[in-house]
Amino acid sequence: MMLEQLNVMVQAQGLEIHGTLHPRQTPVTGLKTGTLVLLGTEGAFWPIFSTSAEAQDGKPDPVDRWSSRVIDALAEQFSAAAYFPFGGPPYAPFINWALASGRAFSSPSQMMVHDQVGLMTSYRGALHFDAEWDIPPPPLDRSPCDSCSDKPCLSTCPVGALVDGGPYDLGACHDFLGSDAGTPCMDQGCQARRACPLSSGANRDFSQSSHHMHYFHSL
Repeated sequence: MMLEQLNVMVQAQGLEIHGTLHPRQTPVTGLKTGTLVLLGTEGAFWPIFSTSAEAQDGKPDPVDRWSSRVIDALAEQFSAAAYFPFGGPPYAPFINWALASGRAFSSPSQMMVHDQVGLMTSYRGALHFDAEWDIPPPPLDRSPCDSCSDKPCLSTCPVGALVDGGPYDLGACHDFLGSDAGTPCMDQGCQARRACPLSSGANRDFSQSSHHMHYFHSL
């Protein structure tokens, strides 16, 4: 029941539960007991975020600041501890937690793939509760990539920056993004991420992908 109540509040903010686990039963870095709930964006996120003060005040890191405000408020309301994948070092071990949840996997391109939103997974924070809530089992018992015969994440990148097993050719990617030919990637998001059959489940707004691409290319 508690998870259902939390899910209603989370969805009202354009977020959704992207994974849950009990650290006592599924050992993870940094936590020993209780219940961990991973929160990511869903299709309604960008329209909601776009009307926020953080999106309009012209200050740096608007998505991170929005995430902190919203998820900290949820943590206070539900008596939980909030964690974020930004703000470090040190950084909370979100990759470890996501993989341990059984809902995220390492794809052949080495990008993380989620069972519902594919390569468009975007963790904005996590809530840790002292109690062990009832949580559902992961919907898949193995990576969705195992049954993906085409593996478009390996063949779609215009400059072949992603190969089976890695490494990711970061230089080739940035060189392409800085050229006129890279405009579609900058405006609509990484073509390899969009090509994943599961990525359509994210209902991702191109404006959101463009925001992340411009931030990535500025690093």
